[in-house]
Amino acid sequence: MPKIAAIVVGAGSGKRFAGNENKIFAKVEGQPLFLKALQLFINREDVCQTILAVSSQDMEQVKSKFGANLGFMGVRVVEGGAERADTVAMALAVVDEEAEFIAVHDAVRPCVAADWIDAVIAEATKSGAAIPAVALTGTIKRISSDHVIEETVPREGLWQAQTPQVFRKAVLTAAYAARGTAASADGGGNVDGGGGHLPTDDAQVVEASGHAVTVIQGDPRNIKITTPGDLTLASAILKTLPQPKPKGGPMGAFDEAKW
Repeated sequence: MPKIAAIVVGAGSGKRFAGNENKIFAKVEGQPLFLKALQLFINREDVCQTILAVSSQDMEQVKSKFGANLGFMGVRVVEGGAERADTVAMALAVVDEEAEFIAVHDAVRPCVAADWIDAVIAEATKSGAAIPAVALTGTIKRISSDHVIEETVPREGLWQAQTPQVFRKAVLTAAYAARGTAASADGGGNVDGGGGHLPTDDAQVVEASGHAVTVIQGDPRNIKITTPGDLTLASAILKTLPQPKPKGGPMGAFDEAKW
């Protein structure tokens, strides 16, 4: 059984989500989204380390309100960066040596079944890099800034990436090292992950390094919470999925806490 370090990324600003606080604190089934995401990994026998990356603005709230329980469950909290790739790079710096693979998951994707995680890990152990994704089925339009259709984009071969994305540790760390080297050579700052724009997932960083990334069939229920309305949908989806077994008995530390 390979040893996995799980990085749960929650340092984004969540600008499209209404409210006065980061959407990672929005609740579904009575728990903040980031705790739901963490619970996908903390009880897995193959996960040797769980890391939560949050923004500097949210660090105080996470530590003061959730720190004791996160510590009890062995979750390490790190500060993220300005962009997603910066955040993952900062989390990579504290990954345990014993980890052979790294799973990176969005803190606002609570609707994931354990066997979906099993499948992407199994593929990553063969190819070194794997992600779940679903084929786009609707008609895709490219629109202008004033919301006028510019073109209809053929959807053949277009898939929407999901998380968790799993990589052999050496593959992911080498990809991020190459990104950092390119930044230095280019005078500093963020480097695109291919295609002339900043990377929005880790597969893009690995792609830019030249390593192939395998795609497995994902599930449409693995939604990313973007708007408040998504919380209702997530709650309904969670009722269709088997829930992870709490660590340490029938009630885990997160279940016992009154958030």
